Amino acid sequence: MAAIKYKPTTPGRRGMSVPSFDEVTKFTPEKSLLSVKKKYSGRNSYGRITVRHKGGGNRQKYRLVDFKRQGDLKETVIGIEYDPNRTAYIALVADEAGKKRYVLAPAGLTDGDVIESGSGADIKPGNTLPLANIPVGTVIYNVELYPGKGAQLVRSAGAQAQLMAKENGMAQVRLPSGEVRLVRLDCNASIGQVGNIEHDTVKIGKAGRKRHMGVRPTVRGSVMNPCDHPHGGGEGKSPIGRPGPVTPWGKPALGLKTRNKKARTDKFIVRRRNGK
Repeated sequence: MAAIKYKPTTPGRRGMSVPSFDEVTKFTPEKSLLSVKKKYSGRNSYGRITVRHKGGGNRQKYRLVDFKRQGDLKETVIGIEYDPNRTAYIALVADEAGKKRYVLAPAGLTDGDVIESGSGADIKPGNTLPLANIPVGTVIYNVELYPGKGAQLVRSAGAQAQLMAKENGMAQVRLPSGEVRLVRLDCNASIGQVGNIEHDTVKIGKAGRKRHMGVRPTVRGSVMNPCDHPHGGGEGKSPIGRPGPVTPWGKPALGLKTRNKKARTDKFIVRRRNGK
């Protein structure tokens, strides 16, 4: 897939690009797998803004994606679809009984392909099986943290992890961030890399397109008044006047570690991301 670039016919078109949707083969969703997605526009039950910079956007329906892939199943791909709720594409598959469901589409999957799940599945893109049955060095995605709960890791467009080692009932998995983490061998994972690999090369191009995504304007604190933000005030382009940047409520921002120092899952992290 390659992003499509437009001619600079207007200021908004200059620099804008859109996905080519080369991988997409089905353009209408399966109605039986749609669910209502309510909008709250960043406001609570009193109508007060509790999440800033959210509101508006195009109307969407949620696609019911199966992240568990449990049981010994053999399914045929009906089509690859766009999902407005995630960066990755999804695949509509049907089993031998005709039951349909959505799964995350790996790179290279297309109509007519057969994917399997279960401990006896082959090592090929789209198949799901326990980490205990996956060879060391295999590229994986859709990784579970708790057996039977469903995949929680490596689900966004172009993401991939790698199975590094297996010992004492645990597998070492290197995540896209560089973190190496221990995961139980009876947890499931899918073979391959998540599709829509070049998603990060797309340029939004204009503010209106961001509004269609439900994102409202963001104003820098340094251009506000002192009563509105700790960075505000001063003459001209003044510095923030503090040792480090803070949020509108005076809490440290940019670089502050927010992870609980007593997190019970620390023992499962072999190496921190970015070499930390």
